[in-house]
Amino acid sequence: MTKGKIAPVLISFTVPLLISALFQQMYNLADTVIAGRFLGEDSLAAVGASFSVTMIFMAVAFGCNAGCSVVIGRLFGAKKYRKIKTAVGTTLIAFLSLAVILTVVGRLISATIMKWINTPDSIMVDGLGYLNVYVYGLVFLFLYNACNGIFTALGDSMTPLSFLIVSSLLNIGLDILFVTVFDMGVAGIAWATFITQGLAATTALLALLRRLRRLRIKAYITEQDLTEKYPIFSGKMLKDIAVVAVPSIFQQGVISIGNLLVQGVINELGKAVIAGFAAGVKLRTFAMSCFVTSSNALATYSAQNMGAEKVDRVKRGFKYSLILTWCVVLPFTLLYVFNADAMVNMFAKNLSADALSAGTTYIKVIAPFFFIVAIKICSDAVLKGSGKMFHFLLSTTTDLVLRVGLAYILSVPLGAMGVWWAWPIGWGLSTIISCSFYLSGLWHKKKVKNPNREINKTEAKIHN
Repeated sequence: MTKGKIAPVLISFTVPLLISALFQQMYNLADTVIAGRFLGEDSLAAVGASFSVTMIFMAVAFGCNAGCSVVIGRLFGAKKYRKIKTAVGTTLIAFLSLAVILTVVGRLISATIMKWINTPDSIMVDGLGYLNVYVYGLVFLFLYNACNGIFTALGDSMTPLSFLIVSSLLNIGLDILFVTVFDMGVAGIAWATFITQGLAATTALLALLRRLRRLRIKAYITEQDLTEKYPIFSGKMLKDIAVVAVPSIFQQGVISIGNLLVQGVINELGKAVIAGFAAGVKLRTFAMSCFVTSSNALATYSAQNMGAEKVDRVKRGFKYSLILTWCVVLPFTLLYVFNADAMVNMFAKNLSADALSAGTTYIKVIAPFFFIVAIKICSDAVLKGSGKMFHFLLSTTTDLVLRVGLAYILSVPLGAMGVWWAWPIGWGLSTIISCSFYLSGLWHKKKVKNPNREINKTEAKIHN
């Protein structure tokens, strides 16, 4: 990514990632659509109520993905190929260890969380059953995201795509089989996702190990690089990954916790609003995942070029990536604004009037603001790729605090409509902050050393 014309490089790398994101979201969409159309509005609400909890685990996995992708991308851009293998080993060990811990914790507290967000008793059993099975598959979720992040850092977006296409189609088939033939209900939908994520993670790991054995670039790797042993795990490498991953996890986590808090407000508005919001939030997540994926490509691109010290190339890449992201935003915005009824009705055969109204109103309110949030996402990508995680977190935290606070405040006089408008307001203000950080140039400016301070240090050494 450090060579060639920028637009073709970004497009050829981003497009497969976007297609991967589409198929990744087919997991969630398939679960919700099949629950609503085959099992009814209550099942749709049950899956929707548990979705805000599963998003917390997804947030941690995606944050870890960003950490390993940026670090390995820098190593790849700087042509430090031996260290890549150490980074990969460190990533896999750390990810799997974290997944095991979260599986135990998640299983212990899942029921408490579902009660805490005011899940109605009528959908509690199905919602909790779906969540528990999902928790059992966290090892596969984290393993796949680790492999996906590593492939992305190496500039390969096609390999993860092939796994996703197969596993997503298989997931849909198993969803229908378990629900219609084996009559397993919401639990069948959860087990279908568990099985397909397991297959995707396993095959991705095997492909990655094969790729690493073939990591031979004759122009840059010496014979010593190919034969000398390298540490499988490195504490220093874990620290480097954590510097990016922890803020990314925090960023994704606070957003998910914010969504969880908002879900608590929604749950008090009745099953119809829960069902409508479940459909609307899946549509929003589907769109946002594509926008974020486009920015993740920019983050990897920025990391490689910052590693190669090509700042001007990053600046031009930002402009191309923003245009590309807006091209993705446009069809989603048009579809959601002018065809909202059909999009929400896709999730169930006979949605009640209240549920349909809640879902369509939510989508129509937030969709026009996708263009604004795209600017924030691309600005954040450059900040992440260059390692400016504090500034990245600041804009995201602002978005979270505003959205959650406004949801609680505006829901009192305006009901669901007040909750819906919390999203655009939060996006707008956090975009101003994030974009200001990018335009300031702080992400590429190096600290200037004080010459007097350096002289004093030298004199002190001589004196000692």
